[in-house]
Amino acid sequence: MTKLELARKGIVSPQMKHVAEKEGVETDVIMQGLAEGEIIIPANVNHTNLIPCGIGKGLRTKVNANIGTSSDFCNLNTELRKLQTAIGFGADTVMDLSTGGDISGIRRAIISASTMPVGTVPIYQAGIEAIENRGAIVNMSVDDIFTVIREHAKDGVDFMTVHCGVTRASVARLKKQGRITDVVSRGGAFLIGWMLHNDAENPLYQFYDRLLDLAIEYDFALSLGDGLRPGCLADATDRAQIEELIILGELVEHSREIGVQVMVEGPGHLPLDQIATNVQLEKSLCRGAPFYVLGPLVTDIGAGYDHITAAIGGAIAAAAGADFLCYVTPTEHLSLPNVEDVKEGVIASRIAAHAADIVTGIKGAKEWNEQMSRARRALDWETQAKLSLDPELSQQIHSKIPAEGATCSMCGKYCAMAIIEKYLGIPAAKC
Repeated sequence: MTKLELARKGIVSPQMKHVAEKEGVETDVIMQGLAEGEIIIPANVNHTNLIPCGIGKGLRTKVNANIGTSSDFCNLNTELRKLQTAIGFGADTVMDLSTGGDISGIRRAIISASTMPVGTVPIYQAGIEAIENRGAIVNMSVDDIFTVIREHAKDGVDFMTVHCGVTRASVARLKKQGRITDVVSRGGAFLIGWMLHNDAENPLYQFYDRLLDLAIEYDFALSLGDGLRPGCLADATDRAQIEELIILGELVEHSREIGVQVMVEGPGHLPLDQIATNVQLEKSLCRGAPFYVLGPLVTDIGAGYDHITAAIGGAIAAAAGADFLCYVTPTEHLSLPNVEDVKEGVIASRIAAHAADIVTGIKGAKEWNEQMSRARRALDWETQAKLSLDPELSQQIHSKIPAEGATCSMCGKYCAMAIIEKYLGIPAAKC
């Protein structure tokens, strides 16, 4: 039985128990969330070294880090360093988006080395193999697609992005709508090209039950991809995007009926005033399914700093109810990220996630902040470093310009907290 089926039968799995302990909630909360489809635990039966994590309602906002090779740069050791960096700086999951080199070998190495849930986008490999073996993506067969999905499942992939809402109907909406950036999803573009060339329906939609059968066999979660997500603010929340979301909502219900865990991916580029609306739309149309957002990026002019534009949007989205933030690195729109970019992306998204957790009342979020505040009041630099997201950087910056006494070099002898303690006699509270 899948974890969803176990939850509906009232059976507590080891993964449910682990997630409950990690989140500081009762096991019944996790079991009920799973049964209702508002929580998922991506955990393929073949990912043997996995430490499970829960994504969804009432849980800490999770952060995903994308890694993987490209056709221009392929080095397995670099990807494994990115993986360890993502783990070390607190990502909750990782996605292998490799499109260069030995894609299968790279994926297996990442899964073997990862204690975090691993996600993939199988249509990438299916499309690339079609080019290599058949001359073009459009020559890919339906069996080619599902053969790759099974391979990913057998390897232990915990969640797969599948662009099932890119249908003839949603593509027709796209054509009629008109956009500035058209389609920015690589998987969506692969499928749209195939559909238009072959004058056929998207196989991932037409044969959705075949996909569900594989998900049941290996108990991986589906991440229903947003192949028509907006790639700029001007295209946000248009008819094509919402048409796809309506279709995904219907597929969510069908997945739950069958016993498959599912979450829904979202935009993309959104202006600030549309973020909460997009979250509400997903929660309504998709019956509370966990919402996995890329950013959202709140401006199109942040090239080189898109980890910041995404963190702004991510904080607003998570505060409005999004459950899962896909990080964006400084190299977004510009280049393949390196190890340092992965760190920057994870930290930025973790700041966004934690900022949201404070206002949504997630257990431990407010307490963590209060501990930091008490350490600052006490001028306890060691504890401040330990409580920060990047202790090493915190210590480096504090010691960059030495200060006399217990204060930092910003205020020196004019430190407000030191003055208050001296003249008002108000001692710092213990951390």
